[in-house]
This record gives sequence, structure tokens and C-alpha cells, in this order.
Amino acid sequence: MSSLLEISPEKLGRLIGTPKCPEIIDVRLDEDFDADPRLVPGSIRRDYRNVQEWIDQLKSDSAVVICHRGKKLSYGVAAWLRHYGVAADVLEGGFEAWAESGLPTVRASAIPERDASGCTVWVTRARPKIDRIACPWLIRRFVDPRAVFLFVSPSEVEVVGDRFAATPFDIDAPIRWSHRGELCTFDVMVEEFGLSTDPLLRLATIVRGADTSRLDLAPQAPGLLAASLGLSRMYADDLEQLEAGMLLYDAFYRWCRDATDEMHNWPSPKKDS
Repeated sequence: MSSLLEISPEKLGRLIGTPKCPEIIDVRLDEDFDADPRLVPGSIRRDYRNVQEWIDQLKSDSAVVICHRGKKLSYGVAAWLRHYGVAADVLEGGFEAWAESGLPTVRASAIPERDASGCTVWVTRARPKIDRIACPWLIRRFVDPRAVFLFVSPSEVEVVGDRFAATPFDIDAPIRWSHRGELCTFDVMVEEFGLSTDPLLRLATIVRGADTSRLDLAPQAPGLLAASLGLSRMYADDLEQLEAGMLLYDAFYRWCRDATDEMHNWPSPKKDS
């Protein structure tokens, strides 16, 4: 049973992927991380010795701190965060307990290098419709909540990537983060990051159906296509459209995770008298 200053892996797992997820901070020693270079989804590694130096970079007023076994390092960092006004808990049992529970982890080797402010930077084609909104949603909810997305003319994506140290995605070129055969870029990211959970695989099928004109893949694919095209007509600014699309994918994800068996009918069937 978790103490008042701890959060269980199961409870944190329910928060990850939602807008209410706290900031997740991994303070494992380098030798512990090197022995198992995976991350709790959405977490960022920080040096436990330099809390005062990175506290101002936090973008949330709540946090969960992770060390190897949920002992002194995470408790000490969490105490410092609370000193600075951040509501901070410790992951019960640390990363070891998370891994042993079978909850998803992200392969650290798959995450691009971060910039000086600790963000991953991505670049893709302007005027996004489906994949180019779904992929940023996946990255911000499960890989890097601080991720920056640059939308540029299709012919400029790779050059901008080179000049601005940004990772290209969803372009017609032989790059890591794009379509592979019948899979769309969202499928590829789910697999490459190590996020092949049932809800995300279910969502990936819907995204693939909407993105590749195979609307028969999932009954929800036509609805996602319609909502995505509607958003693209509502917003001239790609970043505003991305922010609106985050809510759309939040809703689809929660349906995939929690509501696939729920039905709605009105008027409700009358009971026999």
C-alpha cells in the first residue's frame, strides 16, 4: 500500500497519456539507467544533485519522482520540489517496480537528442490532417511532453531538420519516422518507442484507416477522418490546429482505453410491463 508521499505504478499508469498527468522526473543513477535504458512514458531524466538548477524548467505544479527502487534519491528530490511549491510524490518501488508490473516503457535509444532547454524538436509538412496531428499527440503524451513541432513547406522539411537539429517525420522520404508498407507513421512510432499497448494499438488501427483511406479497418476511422478534415478547415494556423487536435486524440484514446464496451441509446428501450 502506497504511503501519503507515494503513488503506485498502477495509479501513475492511469494518468499517463492524459492531460492531467504530472511531470515525471527520472533521477536514477547513471549506472542504474545504463543497466536498463528504458523510461517510464513521458518521463525526463534529471540530475538529483542539481534540483535548484532545473526546478524553473518544470511546466507543471505536480510531479512524480522516480529512482531505482523508490528510496532516498526520489524521496530527497521530491522533498526539494515540495520546498519549492511543487506537489511531488515518489513512485512506489521506483523504476524496478514499474518494470516488474509489466507497464509500458519507452526505449531511450529511440528518443531524439534534446535541445539546450531539454526538448525534443520535430519537423514535418505544413497543413497537417491526421498522421501529423496523431504523432505529435503520441509524442507529447507518452514520450516528451515538452516536444516542439515545426511545420514547414514539404520541400523544406529535411533542410530545416538539418539546420535546426529537428527530427523529420511523416514525409515521403527514406527516414525512420514515416510510413512503412501499409503502416502509417503513427503505427511506426507506437512500435519503435515500445508503446504497443492494447489501447494504443487500437487507436493506431483507427489512425491508419483514416490516414490511408482504408476506412473499413475500424468503424471509428470515418469519424476520425471527418473530425480531422473539419479541424483543418477551422484553423489556418498549424499550431492552433495541433492544440485543438490534442483534445480530439485525448478523447479517442480514452475511448480506446476505457469505453469500447459502452453503448449509448436514446430513447432507451422500454421495459416490458
